[in-house]
Amino acid sequence: MFTGLVDDVGTITHVADTSAGRELRIRCGYRDLADGESIAVNGACLTVRAHGVEDDRHGWFTVAAVVTTLGRTNVGAWDVGDRVNLERAMRLGDRLGGHLVLGHVDDLATVTDTRLQDDAWLIDLALPDALLPLMVAHGSVTVNGVSLTVNALLDDGIQLSIIEYTRRHTTLGDLALGASVHVEADVLAKHVERLLAPQRARLPDGMRA
Repeated sequence: MFTGLVDDVGTITHVADTSAGRELRIRCGYRDLADGESIAVNGACLTVRAHGVEDDRHGWFTVAAVVTTLGRTNVGAWDVGDRVNLERAMRLGDRLGGHLVLGHVDDLATVTDTRLQDDAWLIDLALPDALLPLMVAHGSVTVNGVSLTVNALLDDGIQLSIIEYTRRHTTLGDLALGASVHVEADVLAKHVERLLAPQRARLPDGMRA
């Protein structure tokens, strides 16, 4: 379980296809990791396979993405030099400054516009149709592991409003037109959608919207 509050930005230093999956080595600021712990890497919950200390400021760890993870994320396109948002799993008693994030990427979205408006960096995302009903204005969404508020609903997706602090402390400020991002919808919205699905299926076609 995570909160969507990124606490480090790592850099991929090695990529290899192994028997464990697509293995990534990531340089980070963590120096006290443990094998087997969970880390959200751009919002995808992955397991630390190995780790170590590089110097007095940096550590490193490796993770492996299996075929199911590769099928619903863009991990397969990551390469050496890419920067990724990182968050270690929350502990009971931690402040919940973002929202409840599982680290289970639902699908990919595409950046259709970015622009500066006064002191906010606006990002428009086109979402897959299945995710559109799970979005509400001023509700929560996780994009590349960052807990964000839906600034506005668009015909084909959502608009995000990024503050200056988030731009400096995550990779969201690097997003450009056409970029692919991980999206995790609010888990509460997904449960409500699942519970309502049988009732909606029994409605006449014209009343299912």
